[in-house]
Amino acid sequence: MIYTITFNPALDYIVEVENFKKDEINRVKSELVLPGGKGINISIVLKNLGVDSTALGFIAGFTGKEIERRLLENNINVNFIEVKEGFSRINTKVISEKETAINGNGPHICKEHIDKLFKQIDNIENGDILILSGSIPKNISSSIYEEICKYLQGRDIRIIVDATKDLLVNVLKYHPFLIKPNIDELGEIFNTKIENKEQAIEYGKKLQEMGSQNVMISMGGEGAVLIDENRNIYNCVPPDMESVNTVGAGDSTVAGFIVGYMKNNNYEEALKMGVATGTASACSKYLATKEEALKILKQI
Repeated sequence: MIYTITFNPALDYIVEVENFKKDEINRVKSELVLPGGKGINISIVLKNLGVDSTALGFIAGFTGKEIERRLLENNINVNFIEVKEGFSRINTKVISEKETAINGNGPHICKEHIDKLFKQIDNIENGDILILSGSIPKNISSSIYEEICKYLQGRDIRIIVDATKDLLVNVLKYHPFLIKPNIDELGEIFNTKIENKEQAIEYGKKLQEMGSQNVMISMGGEGAVLIDENRNIYNCVPPDMESVNTVGAGDSTVAGFIVGYMKNNNYEEALKMGVATGTASACSKYLATKEEALKILKQI
């Protein structure tokens, strides 16, 4: 089984406005409400690709119930922990000449809720995959990813981490199966600006030396590079396509990689499927479908 953990799920409210004007009333041209959060996005794309997963995390209030309802409606397994104080966040994205995002805070999560999460983690079996992705609420310890990896140390569980800065760096000593920084996040870790794939590979190798088994670096329209556990380097470039909505594209890349890898444990195929799925999401208003991903895969 594949498990995703989303510490701060959201309802994403995406609106399109023509000629957005500050300090004026703006009329919405189109609007979309979607369940969001990086782990949730991964579970949705996995389902679209025909692979089941279980979404874990914390929900609260009317927004939390709506997040859960929408996932269940799409036959996605959920096992959320309900929090009484506060409500799951609403993230608003305004699309006009430029894109503007306003993200909510989310509910208050206490030690009792974290203890419940670790009891759920106890049920993960050897051979399963656990995906830790995204940011965490302000009231949760910044070491939570590290604590989970330490808790599962010695188990035959493949852990995938898609996070930023210390959230990512601090888990490396526990040898996660895969990490997936994007090129900007990679630069932030090393306090530098990465200009090309050669530099991305150079710094990706440093992360591997720090402990990660496999390192995949996503680079937007330029595709992705992968340094696998045997130090082989793969470079995958997608076809030239117009981007429509990049929200969830990185999460889709992770989902596609997992599906590609599960076929026959082949890293080259995994990277191709990851890039194809990420590109399919970027070229769609919503997250990639299987048909969209496979169509692009044929062009890679």
